[in-house]
Amino acid sequence: MDVHKAITATDWLRVLRTDPAPRHYLVCFPPGGGSATAYRDLALECGSGVAVLAVQYPGRQDRLAESAVPDLHELAELIAGELLGQGPLSGLALFGHSMGATLAYETARRLEDGGQELTTLFVSGRPAPSFAETGRLHLASDEELITDLERLAADPAPIALLRTEPGLADLVLPAVRSDYRAVETYAHRHGLPLACDLAALVSTGDPTTTPQQADEWRAFTSGSFARATFPGGHFYVDEHVGAVADFVVRHLDDPARRNE
Repeated sequence: MDVHKAITATDWLRVLRTDPAPRHYLVCFPPGGGSATAYRDLALECGSGVAVLAVQYPGRQDRLAESAVPDLHELAELIAGELLGQGPLSGLALFGHSMGATLAYETARRLEDGGQELTTLFVSGRPAPSFAETGRLHLASDEELITDLERLAADPAPIALLRTEPGLADLVLPAVRSDYRAVETYAHRHGLPLACDLAALVSTGDPTTTPQQADEWRAFTSGSFARATFPGGHFYVDEHVGAVADFVVRHLDDPARRNE
């Protein structure tokens, strides 16, 4: 496989960092309600040798006119098809946070089934796929959705604007509600564990995921497993982007240090 081949940008795949001779391609999956731009800072911190891309889901930003897809299995099929269409790639890794972690996992399964090898799946801020959501906030009022977004946000002030700016709420909340539905109706389908390495990232103050739940990801790979813990809340990645990037690059470049 050609390690120097570039991944072509598409409606689904946005290039955040290019590299003339990448050792690795890192494809990032945004959290629920998020977009590809959520990973701009992570891309900048990854340094040379790593080309970084992010998935752009329909129903937001420049894909606002498209219908959001409220099913993680369907989304994974579509994203895997985009990546498999790029041709074989060496050094391909996936990173997903929150909803994006489960979606990256489901995409990884389909990529491996399609013959595309992966080096590592990084899953952040999300329990293992065997976890069953009991909430049904996708059926709740806009006010309840906004309140939950505030609960998870590092800074709830921008979220509060959704109450006072109805035009903004009309743009943002449909995709948020669709993503909540995708997460809350997701059911894991049993199959073989992944062949790639898997690293679970979690924070000390995340109300959605405990370190013990992060450790349960170990059962979903036959490759090596590592768990890294960071300070902060659910969106700790934004607060500690340099440390997260350092962990990712160290893990990709130096297998002997992956469990540090």
